[in-house]
Amino acid sequence: MPRKKKEGTMTEKTLETKLVENLVELQKIHTNLLEKFDKLSGQIASLLNLFEMTAKTFADNPANQITQKDKEFLEKIDKLLEQNKTIAKGLLLMEEKIRSKPQAQPAQVQMPPQMQYSPMQTAPFQGQLQEEAPAEEFQPSIANFPAQGKPLPKF
Repeated sequence: MPRKKKEGTMTEKTLETKLVENLVELQKIHTNLLEKFDKLSGQIASLLNLFEMTAKTFADNPANQITQKDKEFLEKIDKLLEQNKTIAKGLLLMEEKIRSKPQAQPAQVQMPPQMQYSPMQTAPFQGQLQEEAPAEEFQPSIANFPAQGKPLPKF
């Protein structure tokens, strides 16, 4: 029995030494992590300084802002938008004129006498014929066109 006590105490000592070794290793990892976080915070601070300097440069240097070519391009786009509005108004006026004109009747073609219509030939079938449905009126594909009340967006 005395042997078992000695072996038990040996394991306790080895357990203590292992625990101490693990704690030392953990402290080393913590210090390594702390150094890396310090380095990272320094890099973030330098990145923020870079952003601040860039913002100051953009604010101070008007050459980097809108150039003459950009202004010309924007003016051309504005002209195109105005032309688009004019074309849309013209199309609406054309549509109104077409709607206000009475529908032209198709020209009647002269048929030979054998093929001409006579009421006597169709009299027995008059009760069976159904009336044709009236043709629907022309409906515009876009009911609320922007030129009628809403202005086009400006860019």
